[in-house]
Amino acid sequence: MIFADVIVDISVKSLDRPFQYIVPEEMEFDIDIGSVVRIPFGMGNRTMTGYVVGLSGEAKFDVSKTKSILEIMKQGVVVESHLLSLAYWIKENYGSTMNDAIKSVMPVKKEVKEQVKRIIYPAVDMENMKIKRDEFEKKHNSARVRLLDEFLKMNKETYNAGLDYSYIIKKLNLTASVIDGLRKLKIITVDAMQQYRNPVNAVSDTPETRPVLNSGQKHIVDAILNDYITDVRGTYLIHGITGSGKTEVYMNIVEKVVCLGKQVIVLIPEISLTFQMVNRFYKRFGNRISVMHSKLSAGERFDQYTRAKKGEIDVMIGPRSALFTPFENLGLIVIDEEHDTSYQSEMPPKYHAREVAIQRAKMVGASVVLGSATPSVDSYYKALKGEYRLFELNERAGNAVYPKIYIEDLREELKARNYSIFSRKLDELMRDRLEKKEQIMLFLNRRGFAGFVSCRQCGEVVGCPHCSVALKPHMAGDRVSYLMCHYCGYKMPMPDKCPECGSPYISSFGIGTEQVEQMVKKRFSAAKVLRMDADTTTGKNAHQDILKKYSGGDADILIGTQMIVKGHDFANVTLVGILAADLSLNVGDYLAAEKTFQLTTQACGRAGRADKPGEVVIQTYQPEHYSIVCAARNDYKSFYEQEILIREMLQYPPISNILGVLVLSENESSVDNLAKILADKMKLYHDVTVLGPTPAAIAKAKDVYRRMVYGKCTDYKILCSVKNSFEEFMQETESFKDCRLNFEFNCI
Repeated sequence: MIFADVIVDISVKSLDRPFQYIVPEEMEFDIDIGSVVRIPFGMGNRTMTGYVVGLSGEAKFDVSKTKSILEIMKQGVVVESHLLSLAYWIKENYGSTMNDAIKSVMPVKKEVKEQVKRIIYPAVDMENMKIKRDEFEKKHNSARVRLLDEFLKMNKETYNAGLDYSYIIKKLNLTASVIDGLRKLKIITVDAMQQYRNPVNAVSDTPETRPVLNSGQKHIVDAILNDYITDVRGTYLIHGITGSGKTEVYMNIVEKVVCLGKQVIVLIPEISLTFQMVNRFYKRFGNRISVMHSKLSAGERFDQYTRAKKGEIDVMIGPRSALFTPFENLGLIVIDEEHDTSYQSEMPPKYHAREVAIQRAKMVGASVVLGSATPSVDSYYKALKGEYRLFELNERAGNAVYPKIYIEDLREELKARNYSIFSRKLDELMRDRLEKKEQIMLFLNRRGFAGFVSCRQCGEVVGCPHCSVALKPHMAGDRVSYLMCHYCGYKMPMPDKCPECGSPYISSFGIGTEQVEQMVKKRFSAAKVLRMDADTTTGKNAHQDILKKYSGGDADILIGTQMIVKGHDFANVTLVGILAADLSLNVGDYLAAEKTFQLTTQACGRAGRADKPGEVVIQTYQPEHYSIVCAARNDYKSFYEQEILIREMLQYPPISNILGVLVLSENESSVDNLAKILADKMKLYHDVTVLGPTPAAIAKAKDVYRRMVYGKCTDYKILCSVKNSFEEFMQETESFKDCRLNFEFNCI
């Protein structure tokens, strides 16, 4: 008799343990670790979904009281056993239920129907086909005649190639019964084969021009591959300035690893980068690559994971979720732009893809290559300590040179009575580039039309009734039409009067990409403008379509948020304008300066990437801030040295570790009381510095109150113990059943 340990599909701490079930004899050959099953659970006829996390021949409880599995569900792709082990590691290190962790690594979460292609083949030669055709004509079987005529139109070379089933039914207006009747008469045969949905489309068919590696690139490739060939597996950090050819380094390493019979995962931070990266990899690896991202249909995701599991794919490219591709022979994980915050999961478990990738690589004997022009302070710190092997690329590949940078003080612009969002220098250079038919990128780290709507008389900011945030104005034509909450989706028309005091002096404040777009079109009316932000890229191929238009020269100016400054390579872009470089300095967390330096440096790197020299205008109210100054000089090491000193003084990561505990409840009194109790419990750990409780950055969202408690400690394991003790407390207490906790490590 076989028994299965099953995690029930409920994210409740009290049920966060395996339950044992009997595997019926008829299911013994079909069940596997990772199988999705239907099980009886609780009283009565209640049934639930569960995940098999273990199989054994030993009963843990009285067999007579142990229930049996009802069904093995043909749902998605079976989770590999090592991915379940990885899910357990995520649960332990980031705080969540095992069910939530399993769902993070689950390749496909719902049943998807296979796409099948059917082909009709002749079962007799052409001479006998003609005889059968004439017999059917005499009997007035016109439908059968139409199909056989289709075969008889073909020549001897193509006769046995077959006809597409669906095409023939539509073209000849046939029914399935007609085809089935001819099959039973053994005049034709019908073969069915699985047809994969292909998400890799619209790739360039121009042949690859493989660049010759320069000495710096070749040194990195040789060093990493020498380790790999001699069975040394490690984590490597490539710090290469923008345009230094990191992608070509990745591709040469990937090529060799694939030649050794291994599979590779390439992570990128943004869906917008997928098209460009896939283009480059497709030219070298053909259809042995695939992609995975959130814009794919469930069927496309299912097919790519099936192909990966069968070994039909060598390289999977995509954002964070691609990390869990069920490769059986994984040999390498590449994380491009490793510093990017999108690698941090926003939903529990709040894991970081970089750390999970390194753990998965350890489990299967793979290597990890991290790359960035602006490495995270955390990764660079570990590289200097020797945890990662560090490589540097300090020159741009080919003939490209780093752009000329101008820092424009917006305070001086106001003194000169320039009230525009365009500094005088940026305006001058934009006109110059438009005249030369060269392209421009304008970067703003915001979305929406403007920051908020406020009354100038009483100061009231129009906020969401369900969330403690200001509503964002959105345009219709040339005016603000409605206000919207970007957390819960609440909408209201733009008010004519202040809802608090009735004053007519109410208007929008701040600036967003929509407003920038309007100002650009008004000032440079002849220019062709594209906007790329969260609001313009909701469609499945929206990122790809915008980038294709821009790279094809269909627009002079591209306006966008963070997604336009990450890794894109446009040869004709010679001017980048950073409209408000210091916006991210005011986000209120310890990573503010790091994020500002990274975004500014990455934006600067988009200009002058080919033969034409580039220029960048950085507009800021804080031109003396070290993150701005170092970014303008492309001086990562100076930035790092100043930033790490501040981290050491304040005991922020990577010097210390931070555990953030988010307490949530619809009851404000409960959330306040629980947060205070947890802060007091945390103080019992003498090595932990406690901050809070305090309202979360969003103190209320969707009518749920949110409080934060932070603990700082140099020992990560102690913070994990704190997390575990809080989980146990929540299971044992009856007083706070209306509350729940979310945990996050080293992020605010």
